[in-house]
This record gives sequence, structure tokens and C-alpha cells, in this order.
Amino acid sequence: ISNLTLRHLPAKLINGGIAGIVGVTCVFPIDLAKTRLQNQRQGQQVYKSMMDCLIKTVRSEGYFGMYRGAAVNLTLVTPEKAIKLAANDLFRHHLAKDGKGLTVFKEMMAGCGAGMCQVIVTTPMEMLKIQLQDAGRLAQQQKPVMMSPTKLVATNTMLSRSYNSCTVVSAPRAVSATQIAKELFQTQGIQGLYKGLGATLMRDVPFSIVYFPLFANLNRLGQSNPGESSPFYWAFLSGCVAGSTAAVAVNPCDVVKTRLQSLNKGSSEEAYNGVVDCVSKIMRKEGPSAFLKGAGCRALVIAPLFGIAQVMYFVGVGEYIVDNSPLNLLSA
Repeated sequence: ISNLTLRHLPAKLINGGIAGIVGVTCVFPIDLAKTRLQNQRQGQQVYKSMMDCLIKTVRSEGYFGMYRGAAVNLTLVTPEKAIKLAANDLFRHHLAKDGKGLTVFKEMMAGCGAGMCQVIVTTPMEMLKIQLQDAGRLAQQQKPVMMSPTKLVATNTMLSRSYNSCTVVSAPRAVSATQIAKELFQTQGIQGLYKGLGATLMRDVPFSIVYFPLFANLNRLGQSNPGESSPFYWAFLSGCVAGSTAAVAVNPCDVVKTRLQSLNKGSSEEAYNGVVDCVSKIMRKEGPSAFLKGAGCRALVIAPLFGIAQVMYFVGVGEYIVDNSPLNLLSA
């Protein structure tokens, strides 16, 4: 790794982190709507659309109900975005060693590497976030449920393996991400937190393969001269377009990942044994259109997130902080 790459790394990590925090704060309610819409089964629709989901969430859980699970995201989005952006830059730097520009294939390879690196943080983060986001949907769905005692006993036995037994009749008790993580770790070990790792790789690797080359090429269109950087607004728009395109392209994998990572199920919602089982059951019971559930929400979440990330890079917030940090001033 060259000194140049290492010198830029702290700045890239800061840029990625700030972008993640700003982005998550702006779009988290839409992400919550996406998770709840993806987890709905046919005949049990609590929400009709994204707006309907957000209105019902505010009515039943208050304004902060829309931010359930945001703390997990805000804590882990910094390392996640930082790893993704820094890994992509690192791979691009190594693949461009011959001094020539990167081919689209090499750009895709760099994106693939970045996607594989980020799942270390993404999988447990999404796992915990989904439990907290989906709790309100389960509570809404179970309000009118009346069950026979025998059915109730059977259901409770089945759900007691989950972190919140008796989910079917009582509204979920407020659990924190720390509690869920602790109980998962105690009962299933580290693999409990990495449930859905295969589906996360299936989503994030193709996402990065589409996003990074698409962004690089769109951004190049805004450059007046090859050596210059594109204008500020162009970097933002390129990030938005590339992000939303990649998000919609991998949405089927996101639906599978959400279903696999949801520990608590509604009264008649079935469990899945891995990716193949999940895909075949969704296909059989809900049809191909189910794989596009929450696609609009996901495009709305990802577009500003990556647009903001590219703006942070463009403005050079991280570089400014690093250049003016006490350590750097002392070494100068």
C-alpha cells in the first residue's frame, strides 16, 4: 500500500462516516417502511404503501417510532460506509498499478472486493436493525387476533426460541439492540449475529459491482477536462442515480435477506431454511412481484445516502479535519 493511499485513508474514513450519519438521519423512516413492507405476506397486509406505513407508524408508535433501530444504524454505519468506500479506493488503486485507466471490468472487481469487505459490519447491523424495525408491524398485525388455547400453547412453544416469546398475543416489549445481540450471542454464538450472511453477500456484492463503475462513469461525464473533478451538484446527482439504480437492481436479494433475518414472525408467517428455500417459498406463495416489495423505498433511501457520501468526498470534510488535527499540526 502506498504512502499516498495510507495518508488519504483517515480522511476517507471520516468522509464515509459523516456521510453515513447524515444520510441515515435523513432517510431512516423510509428504511423502516421498506423493512415492514418487505416482511408483509399476502392476505396480511397491514400497510398499503410507504406513506400509509409511515402515517400508521406515527399514529401507533409516535414520531420516534419511525426511528426504531436507528441507534444501531448510526453506531455501525460509520465503520460500514468507511470500510466500503476505503476498500473500493484501495482496490481501484491496486488494479490501476500499470498507470492506465481502469477498465469497466476492473472497476467491477474493485466494487466486488468492497462489497465483500463491508458485510463484516453490515450483517450484524442489519440483523439487529430489522428486529427493532419490524416489532411495530407485528404489534399492529396482532391487535385483533383471537386464538384458541391449544393453538396458543403451540405457537408459544414455537416462538419461545426467539428473543420475545408470546409474540402472537401480546404487543412486543421494548427491547434494545444490546439485549437482542446479547441473547443471540448467548444462545447461538457469533453465527447468530451473522444469520443471513449469504443473502447479505448476494445483495451487497452485486450492489457494489453496479454502483461503483456506474458512479465513476457518470461522474466522468460531468468533467470538462479529464484531469479536473466534476462540479459539486454533478457528484451528488451521479451518486443518487448510481445508488438508486443499483438498489433497485438488487432488491430481490434485499427481500430475501430481510425475510431470513426476521426472527419474530406473525401468527401465520412461515420460517425459511436458507436462501434457496426462501426464494422458492416466496415465488410459490406470493409470485415474482413480491421480490420488488420496498424497491421504491430502497431507491429513496440509497439515492441520498450515496449522493451525500459523494458530496462529502467532493467537499473534502475529512481532509480538512485531518489536516487541522492536533497530531498533524504537531508533525508539520
